[in-house]
Amino acid sequence: MAFASGTRLFKDSRLGLLLALLAAGSMWFYVQRVLVPYQRADAAAHGRPRGNLSDLYPRWLGTRELLLHHRDPYSPEVTREIQNGYYGRPLDPERPDDPRDQQGFAYPLHVIFLLAPTVGLPFPVVQAGFRWLLVILTLASVLLWLQVLRWRPSVAMTAIVIVLTFGSYAVVQGIKLQQLTLVVSALLAGSTAALVAGQFSLAGLLLALATIKPQLALPVAGWLVLWAVSDWRRRQLFVWSFALTTVIFLAASEYVLPGWMAQFRHAVADYRQYTGGAGSLLDVLATPVLGKILAVVAVLGVVVMGWKLRRASRDSLAFSTMLALVLAVTLVIVPSFAPYNQVLLLPAVFLIANSWRDLWSRDGLTRLACGVGLLVVGWPWLASFGLILAARFVPASSVEKAWAVPLYTSLGIPLVVLGLLSTCARDRLQTSSSPM
Repeated sequence: MAFASGTRLFKDSRLGLLLALLAAGSMWFYVQRVLVPYQRADAAAHGRPRGNLSDLYPRWLGTRELLLHHRDPYSPEVTREIQNGYYGRPLDPERPDDPRDQQGFAYPLHVIFLLAPTVGLPFPVVQAGFRWLLVILTLASVLLWLQVLRWRPSVAMTAIVIVLTFGSYAVVQGIKLQQLTLVVSALLAGSTAALVAGQFSLAGLLLALATIKPQLALPVAGWLVLWAVSDWRRRQLFVWSFALTTVIFLAASEYVLPGWMAQFRHAVADYRQYTGGAGSLLDVLATPVLGKILAVVAVLGVVVMGWKLRRASRDSLAFSTMLALVLAVTLVIVPSFAPYNQVLLLPAVFLIANSWRDLWSRDGLTRLACGVGLLVVGWPWLASFGLILAARFVPASSVEKAWAVPLYTSLGIPLVVLGLLSTCARDRLQTSSSPM
C-alpha cells in the first residue's frame, strides 16, 4: 500500500518532476562538489598528475597525428604525447603512485573517420563542442529508445525520464569524462529505431559506426544479423548495409595505416595488462572462474531466446524486449565495468518502468525483487541527497571522505536490472505474439 501511494504521488506531474530534478541536482552536486574535489586532493597528496582527463583526447590526438602528420597513433611516442595532455605529463614507471592506465589509442582505427572533421581545431574548442554533442545525443537516445520499446508516456512523464537520465551517475560520468560510450549508445538507439521504422540501410550504417566500441556493439550486431538472416528476403538490405559499411571502414583504415589491426590487438592486450586483466562484472563480483561460468550461462540463455525470437517482427514487443536483454547481458559479461557503460541499460530500465505495475502485483517474491531493485538503482540519488544535507552542517573535507557512498550499489545495478528484465521479458513474451 505504501508503495502504491508513493507511485500515485510520483505520477503527479509536478511532484514527479520536482523529485526528478532534486535527484538529478543531487547527483551533479555530488560529482562537482564531493567526488571531483576528493579526487583532486587525493591526487595532490600522492603526486598523481591531472591534465584535461578527457577520454576523447587520446582518440582526438591520435587521429590528428595520423591524418595531419602521418604518425602511427598506436606508437609509444604518440602515447607519451597523449599522456602530456591527458595527465599533464608522461607517466613515470618509477613512481608507484602514477596511474596505471597508459591512455593509449586503444580503439579500432575507423574511429578516425568520426573525429576527422575536428583535427584542425584546438582541443579546448573540440572539448566544449563534444560536451554539448553528448548532451544532444543522450537526449536523442532517450527518445529513440522510447520509440523502439513502443512506450509512449505522457509529456510530463517523458520529461521526468529525461531528467532522471541526465541525473544518473552513468550519464554524468560519461559527460564529465567525454566518453565515446554515449556516442555508441546513441548510434545503437538510432540503428534499432531505424530498423523499427523499416529504414534498413540507415540501420546497417549506424550499427557499423557503433563498432568503434566493438565490445559493446558486436553482441547487438550478432543478434540483429541472426534476426535479419532468418527472413532474408525481407531483411537482407540491413545485412548488406552493415557489411558494406564495415568493409569500407576496414579497407579505408588499412589504406590509411597498413597493418593497423595487429597494432590494435597489441594495444588492447596492453590495456588489459595494465588494468589488471579488465575482468567482467561477473568476474569481479564472483571469481574469475565462476564469473566466466556465469557469463557462459548468460550468453547461452540469450542465444536460446534469440533463436526462438529470430523471426519476430521488427515492430513487435518480442523484438524490442530481445534488444534490451542483449544489451543488459552485454553489460555483465563485457571485460569492463565502468559505470558510464550503464547508459546501455536505458532500454531495459524503460521496459521495466513501463511494466512496473504488472511486476509489482505478480507475487511476493517478485515484489521483494522490485523493492531491492528500486533501492539498488535509487541509492546513488538518495546518498547524493544525503551528502547535500551533510554539507550544510559539516566541513567539506568531512563530506569528501564519504565520496564512495553513492557508488556502493554501482556494481549491483546491471545485475538487478538484468534480473527484473528477465522476469519482465518472460511475462511480455508470454502475452505477446511474434508475427512472422
